[in-house]
Amino acid sequence: MSFSRLIRFEGADGAEHFGEPQIDNADDLTKLLESGKLVATVLEGGSPFDLKSGSGNTQEVKRILPILTPKDVPIIKCIGLNYIKHIQEGGRKPPPYPSVFIKPSACVASSTEDVPIPKLAQEDQCDYEGELSVVIGKAGKNISKEDALDYVAGYVASNDVSARTWQRDPAYAGGVPQWCFSKGFDKYAPLGPMIVSPKVVGDASKLRLQTWVNGDLRQDTETSDLLFGVKEIISFISQGTTLEPGTVVMTGTPAGVAMGMKTPLYLKDGDVVKVGISELGYVENKMVFE
Repeated sequence: MSFSRLIRFEGADGAEHFGEPQIDNADDLTKLLESGKLVATVLEGGSPFDLKSGSGNTQEVKRILPILTPKDVPIIKCIGLNYIKHIQEGGRKPPPYPSVFIKPSACVASSTEDVPIPKLAQEDQCDYEGELSVVIGKAGKNISKEDALDYVAGYVASNDVSARTWQRDPAYAGGVPQWCFSKGFDKYAPLGPMIVSPKVVGDASKLRLQTWVNGDLRQDTETSDLLFGVKEIISFISQGTTLEPGTVVMTGTPAGVAMGMKTPLYLKDGDVVKVGISELGYVENKMVFE
């Protein structure tokens, strides 16, 4: 990839661009934007995955646009039960291999837009899952662990919004937990505003993930608690399967979800969920019951 950090933005010229924000850390992105001082070096190309260094021209950033849209993402591949403490809070045993389920591209939402919660997924079941997500930058199949980061465009903060009744209640899900339907509603995968390259954070194993609900800290874990790391995940899910550019891989959530509480504090209409990961920035969305 030709960038260390990547945003899609509206420039001072009124046009849409991809560019490298001139920042020292993720927190600078919002601070400089709000003060009118955010500048980005413009990159040439029509998608996040075919960009080249341009002439070095810079643009003032007037508005940050979604870094990925549903048309950029062919599929979202998700890993369940992948933080050791989260496995323990759910009373489960660690799986021998990554547990994989999928979300459709329609789940993609921006870092600030509202998440619509359909009627069948509202009452005492709407849950948050702050997650580190990986964005695949080039096609690959049967990828080795040693080569895995070569296929990574970068990382984003994300939220795997979930409907627990449809996931786990036998009266709805049957005898086996059902993940795809319960987590696959429109806009159930908000993604952060910036893709951060492995040039900056390596294999993302030393980051801090935090999730707040209406300002109340619910999740606070280091990514070192992952059972299967980024390299292992990419290698496993690429066996016999081509990973296409734009594929988003959600790597699992840590302890602290509502479902794991003695008295679950499920999300209500109007609740705001903020997921922050050090070096990657934030995704912050209001849950809106339809």
